[in-house]
Amino acid sequence: AEGWGAGAGGSSHPATPSPQSPAARSDRADPARASDDDEERADRGLMERAVVRVVTPGTVVEPALLNDRQNSYLVAAIVEGNRAGLAYVDVTTGEFAACQIDERSGQEALQRELARLAPVEVLVPGPDHRRRRDPRGGDGDDPLSLPVAARLSPYDAWHFDLETARDALHQHFEVEALDGFGCQGLPLAIRAAGAVLQYVSETQPAARLQLTSLRTYSTAAMMTLDPATRRNLELTRTARGNTEKGSLLWVLDRTQTAMGGRLLRTWINQPLLDLAKLQARQQAVAEFVEDALRRRLAMELLAKVPDLERLINRVGQRIATPRDLLALAAGLRRVGELRGALAGDDLAPEARIAWLAQRLDPVEGASELVGQAIVPDPPTTFAEGGVIRPGFSSELDQLKESSRHAREWIASLETTERERTGIRNLKVGYNRVFGYYLEVSNANRAMVPAHYIRKQTLVGAERYITPDLKEYESIVLNAQEKIAELETAIFRQVGEQIAASGERIRATAQASALVDVFAALAEVAVRQGYVRPSLDEGTRLEIHGGRHPVVECARPEEAFVANDVSLATDSTQIVLLTGPNMAGKSTYLRMTALIVLMAQIGSFVPAREATIGLVDRIFTRIGAQDDLSAGQSTFLLEMLETAHLLSQGTPRSLLILDEVGRGTSTYDGMAIAQAVIEYVHNHPKLGARTLFATHYHELTELEHVLPRVRNYRMDVLEEGDRVVFLHRVVPGGADRSYGIHVARLAGIPRAVTRRAEEILRDLEQGKRGRAGRRTGRGEPADGVTQLALFAELHPVVEEVRHLDVLALSPLEALTKLFELQERAREKGAAF
Repeated sequence: AEGWGAGAGGSSHPATPSPQSPAARSDRADPARASDDDEERADRGLMERAVVRVVTPGTVVEPALLNDRQNSYLVAAIVEGNRAGLAYVDVTTGEFAACQIDERSGQEALQRELARLAPVEVLVPGPDHRRRRDPRGGDGDDPLSLPVAARLSPYDAWHFDLETARDALHQHFEVEALDGFGCQGLPLAIRAAGAVLQYVSETQPAARLQLTSLRTYSTAAMMTLDPATRRNLELTRTARGNTEKGSLLWVLDRTQTAMGGRLLRTWINQPLLDLAKLQARQQAVAEFVEDALRRRLAMELLAKVPDLERLINRVGQRIATPRDLLALAAGLRRVGELRGALAGDDLAPEARIAWLAQRLDPVEGASELVGQAIVPDPPTTFAEGGVIRPGFSSELDQLKESSRHAREWIASLETTERERTGIRNLKVGYNRVFGYYLEVSNANRAMVPAHYIRKQTLVGAERYITPDLKEYESIVLNAQEKIAELETAIFRQVGEQIAASGERIRATAQASALVDVFAALAEVAVRQGYVRPSLDEGTRLEIHGGRHPVVECARPEEAFVANDVSLATDSTQIVLLTGPNMAGKSTYLRMTALIVLMAQIGSFVPAREATIGLVDRIFTRIGAQDDLSAGQSTFLLEMLETAHLLSQGTPRSLLILDEVGRGTSTYDGMAIAQAVIEYVHNHPKLGARTLFATHYHELTELEHVLPRVRNYRMDVLEEGDRVVFLHRVVPGGADRSYGIHVARLAGIPRAVTRRAEEILRDLEQGKRGRAGRRTGRGEPADGVTQLALFAELHPVVEEVRHLDVLALSPLEALTKLFELQERAREKGAAF
């Protein structure tokens, strides 16, 4: 059962109270009770039963089943040719939005939007009948690749029909046209929105009433981030542990409220392209940065503000408890204090903080009503009463007073009757069959007054009732049920009055979330030494003293080596970054992408200075992964991601490529890597700012061929056999990778790394020795392999191969080894 009473812990069955008198008694179970209870149920009649709610992943509203800092989105999606429509709702907050995707590949853009929203349930058109199928059934109807946590729910296709969907929206919003919601010319958005609305109406009718507005948006207004880029940059979850710790969200989330936490997550997932909006956000953050006292006061007050969005939604759905109303009222009072703290006389009217303060409406009438109606510490159920404050309802007060008086009369009855009748062992008792009674032993039966009415005979006693006793009994037994019913009705009326202010409270919740995010970003900026970046519409990307925001927080004991980045489409378009493993190339690449992304959510950035021309898309090709279930090898996935960024990039994009071509043979990989660089550099519709990290040192020659390619390398300090990675990016190309050194650091046995060094020296010598014998195509003229050449250069190998090691004594083995070593040295000198 749903509703105010049930939501507050009420019961549809009346509770029978026990008498409060110390002398009250209760008999052992009586066989007559079963039939008596049956008669009571028969008197009440049949209880009306109905399905009032169907629980699905996207319609869950119970706080214990939800992540309070993450939205729970239910999405409807439809694909038609190259276009797609998408609509989503969060039934816990009342958010309802839709969009239509008209890009060249609507399916691909839809996948990106699903990755951004991370829905818990996705509706897609299913068969045109009402039978529900297995949500993961393999009939091939659904082309979507869903986020891991999402559940696919096929929904009868007729719900997605344009006329059906439009009618559902018209009826719900009580309008004749949808133009006021920005839906004109967006038929796929209308179809998706109508379908998701119908689904909510069927499964969660009460939640439907909280969808009071529909917002349309365009994916063109936000930076494009494909699923691979979100994964590689670890925006809200880490790629390996799939945890929030270690992600960008983990660094930036100093929010104090659940509402602010959800809003910050949304911002990180959808960086903006609107310069004016970004500068407005920056200004708000800057004002909190400059006013430390006001920032700390705001954060302290926000820490006491509950989740107003979800609380008012529970009120509107009639599932709120008395404690929910108290939390809502307390939160609104804190909002009032927050407004006063932000709207100080020392702020100019145009200041961003002062402007935000005007949006913080404490809705004083709602909090005052709750304070007048609900006791400070209400019980968890209505069964025992005590939820409504005394004095709020005269009818309830009178009912409670009559009940209290009746209980007091019954409690004093035993003493009164003993004194009046002289029967010293007279007792007042109670059982569920006969109710209250007076019990007199057989020895005192002669002293029983005439007005006593005999009710039950026992072995050694008689039980009696009186008209007055039955009258007070009726008051006591019926009062509790009437009190519970009346308190439930009063609570429902209070809830409905508060729900009438739902729109104002939601607006206040959204404003509180904004203040929370701005204060949190300012707090991080101050603590971590971030600066306000300069944003413009150009194509320059200049970062001085940039730092990786996550690495410097995850390893605070180590000083982070800051680096500069300089990219521009008309000069340094492509930075070719070489250098050893573990020297920081991947950190440098991700640092650049994260700084750009942070700037385009309105945050300050970890740098000494930054000028960023707005980036429309960030593409990353980092790391080695495979998808064996889909038959995709590591190299195939690498090439798919590379193909995607080459086809979708624009001159305003930022491309991050790490080790392109390393998944195949050396010559194939080098050829692919060089071709990719040339394509990015020369294609008239691409020309994107690019960071290209590689171990193919031969590619550094491209700087002399392609005018907008610049070589940079990770600096290394060599002291004998000791190698120190300085993690500093400097101009020029590298000629070594120091892979064996890294293998030694990883714990590879010393014998293996020593042997690897010997082989590497021999291979490099062999390479130089064969340099003059290569053909014009760059292959060895005689076709011999490096290992074969190595064997030719060391004829002692044949002797070692035929040596019977087990037959040698230790002394003979050492002697033979010394002899072979001397011969090898002589052969090497001769060579």
